[in-house]
Amino acid sequence: MLPTLADVLQLDAVRRGQPRVVAGEDRLDNRVRWVHVAEVTDIAHLLHGGELVLTTGIALPDEPARLRTYIGELSEVGVSGLMVELGRRYASELPPALIAAAEDHGLPVVMLAHEPAFVDITESVHARILQDQMAELRASEELHEIFTQLSVEGASTDEVVRQVAALGGHPVVLENLSHQVLAADADGKDPAELLSAWETRSRAVRPEQRTAYDEASGWLVTMVGARGEDWGRLILTCDAPPTPRETVLIERAATTLALGRLLDRHAESIERQAHGTIITRILAHSYSDPQEAAARARALGVPLSGRRLLGVVLRPRSGTAAPPAELSELAEAAATACKDARLAALVGVLDESGAQARVGVLASLPVRADVETALNEVATRIRKQSGGDTVMATGSVVESIRDVRRSFLEAEQVADVACRGSGGRLFYRLPDLRLRGLLHLLRDDARLQTFVERELGPLLEYDAQRGSDLTRILELYLESGRNKAVAAQQAHLSRPAFYERLRRIERVLDADLDDVESCASLHVALLALSSVRLS
Repeated sequence: MLPTLADVLQLDAVRRGQPRVVAGEDRLDNRVRWVHVAEVTDIAHLLHGGELVLTTGIALPDEPARLRTYIGELSEVGVSGLMVELGRRYASELPPALIAAAEDHGLPVVMLAHEPAFVDITESVHARILQDQMAELRASEELHEIFTQLSVEGASTDEVVRQVAALGGHPVVLENLSHQVLAADADGKDPAELLSAWETRSRAVRPEQRTAYDEASGWLVTMVGARGEDWGRLILTCDAPPTPRETVLIERAATTLALGRLLDRHAESIERQAHGTIITRILAHSYSDPQEAAARARALGVPLSGRRLLGVVLRPRSGTAAPPAELSELAEAAATACKDARLAALVGVLDESGAQARVGVLASLPVRADVETALNEVATRIRKQSGGDTVMATGSVVESIRDVRRSFLEAEQVADVACRGSGGRLFYRLPDLRLRGLLHLLRDDARLQTFVERELGPLLEYDAQRGSDLTRILELYLESGRNKAVAAQQAHLSRPAFYERLRRIERVLDADLDDVESCASLHVALLALSSVRLS
């Protein structure tokens, strides 16, 4: 950062000249780019702006009009100030015409009462300028290393934004082109206050340059995008004109964000990441105040306060862990379905790298909305896009953010059971699962586990010891309604071979598979076993 004229006046080489500001005292924050010694009046055409002009005044004219012209030309070219040494041309004070002209043009004029060595002043100021420029270069190199490392490590959007806030010491917000907040770090301040009425405030800030400071809002704003396709803005709420380091910081961060999005072609969109982060933190009770969650969601265009909230879980019907790309596509499909159905919702992938990865939807409905109608419309749209291979499960409607976790836990339990079944419902709720749902809720009960072992234990041990699949054969037989022909076909066995396996099951379990009550008990035990294993 270039030193100001006020900084220059504090240098020892200048203070030895006993400086006194005689004009433009309110402009001492002018930046000094260089020092130029000039004893001629027609010097302006040789300057480029930002110079501090030193002179003894020996060649300055006597005529007030020419003095005003001299000052006017210096001001027009943009010099930072004029420093005049007394003794050679002026004994104890400067001409009133010169001082008046400087005040009129807002040009700082400094009078040196004691004769200093101009070479000492130029050396001191230039050393300060070079020192500050080296500090800027070192800071820029440090930022380059930090953000290069973040790019190499594939840092998330939230991590990049956190780094900007930590390095800049100010709140930071990343928004999309619709002025919805994708990520934010309040830098220790109140997040709700930072994001209050965000869209309205953000739309009022429209800098003409790609990176610019908006004085009215106190925001340093830069566009984020690559290959000529901008997709967002990064904002540093610095509340004062930014330093060059802060400008480098926000531009380097924007480049990292753009590069990350460009390279990670298969990752979910940043909007989905932002939605997923909020849902995850709500479920983990990570927000110290529910109002922070509400503020962050509202900044994304999803109101949560004063609404009916509903947890929804989407999973592949197979019940197995889906690849990240498949979940990302499902999340985008769900988000599109919600938008088309005009249902405000947060939609994101939860636990993406874990075995329980799934798409979570936090639906936000008006108080008088028909939940059934809204869910039917969204589920229909999702089914059209996914081809019917997705299970959509919902929890109970809750009235506050604090209860959202309960709704999601219920939805996840329903999804676990529904994935094991073969029903064709558009979406599932706990009452829809009937016996399977009840057994799933009781899966951790020791009495249910004891029942499973009593009914199926010998058969499970037989399969484990011999590597056979009699448990699966029994399951096919009971699920087919005890239709041996259908079950044999599903097992890809001939009827005699299938019948022989049923007789072996009867011997192992000491049970009669023609007895309705025995079969009912075994079927319940198999359903319970499925729930226990799933947990």
